[in-house]
Amino acid sequence: MADPSSSSFSSSPKLVYFVVIPLIMLSALVLILNQKPSSSFSFSLPPQPLTLTFAAPPPVVESRRKYMDLEMVEASLAKARANIHEVHSNNESSYDAGYIPEGPFYRNPNAFHRSYLEMENTLKIYIYEEGEPPLFHYSKSLGILGIEGIILHHIQISNFRTTDPLKAHLFFLPISFQSIATYAFVRNNRAWDPLQNIARDYIRLISTHHPYWNRSLARDHFIIGCHDWTPTISHGVDVLYKNSIRVLCNANTSEGFKPGTDVSMPEIHLPTGTTDGLIGGPPGEDRSVLVFYAGGIHGYIRQVLMEQWRNRDPDVQVHEYLPKNISYYDMFRRSKYCICPSGWEVASPRMVEAIYMGCVPVLLKDHYAKPFDDVLDWTKFALEVEVKEIANLKKILMAVPQDQYLEMQRNGVRVRRHFEVNLPPKRYDVFHMILHSVWLRRINVQLRQPQI
Repeated sequence: MADPSSSSFSSSPKLVYFVVIPLIMLSALVLILNQKPSSSFSFSLPPQPLTLTFAAPPPVVESRRKYMDLEMVEASLAKARANIHEVHSNNESSYDAGYIPEGPFYRNPNAFHRSYLEMENTLKIYIYEEGEPPLFHYSKSLGILGIEGIILHHIQISNFRTTDPLKAHLFFLPISFQSIATYAFVRNNRAWDPLQNIARDYIRLISTHHPYWNRSLARDHFIIGCHDWTPTISHGVDVLYKNSIRVLCNANTSEGFKPGTDVSMPEIHLPTGTTDGLIGGPPGEDRSVLVFYAGGIHGYIRQVLMEQWRNRDPDVQVHEYLPKNISYYDMFRRSKYCICPSGWEVASPRMVEAIYMGCVPVLLKDHYAKPFDDVLDWTKFALEVEVKEIANLKKILMAVPQDQYLEMQRNGVRVRRHFEVNLPPKRYDVFHMILHSVWLRRINVQLRQPQI
């Protein structure tokens, strides 16, 4: 029997190293190449565009994208809220080469300024394109209701507008309530249904063609209307009335105006369509008439005013109709105080006319939510007199110290920029102040994505 240590086995180590091991490695490589890849393996390559072969993406995919965008919109608003809160807490000022809000008529000038700058840098508004003029996208810009048409037009051409609804913080419903009242109202017919049906049909169209109304239940949607009937027409759509931001001239809290949700818009009469000839007046020291009012007897407040003061006192110039040789606007410029009473509704252009011409407004109104009251302290440039005190009007005005009156008059001149209509708009004017009021209400609402 041969010895295992004989020469026939002396080359086995070389055989293992040079033959067996290479064969094993080759076999393993073949197995690896022929094996199917594991489902748990992934490549770190950038995602490639996906071309869908159907007309629309599956609802779940679209919903996920939609709500991811909603989260991004809310994140931008959360950042703005944090910045405003920081300035408010620390009482810090922000740099602005154009204008720095200062003065006692601001409730918190630094917080307002920061909020305004955040609006300029952040706010995006999507406008629904459905509907044809004149009931939608257009409204008259002349007359005492003209501010509705002016603001509606400015929004549609402003830098705040976005064509991508997924990036929008606000959605504008371009309804012309002035046109609805003009074209759809049937005289001697007190039924509201024909007018409200227009709003109902429009909202039904919007809510069935777009997801955004139902996504937020209208909390990020807003309308603008200066006609007295705007609140009643909006009542025809329950969610529009309860949830949306309504920008109204008829800002009457006793008729459903909600100061925390709705926005008070000043009624502004531009006889020529611009402010030409309306801005400016002499200083308070050069005004000789104590108080002035002229206007029709519309509503019980004006009735009481006429009964108490018409043609009774040369210091209290109260007229239903001015004599032909006296100019209405000249009387504003000659008077220290100008009475701004409610008519059939709370809104009146006299309030802004007084501010334009340097006359201290005297507000005779019940349940009126004043414009921009979140930002402006009206006690610094206007007087409020209760209706029950109309008989004591002269006594109340004479009791105001001269230095206090002069301070109010000067404050009114300084605050005027926030009520001016500019074509095109300018920073901090009435257009931007109205949008800022809407912006404040939007950043106070946090929308959450529903579970899908």
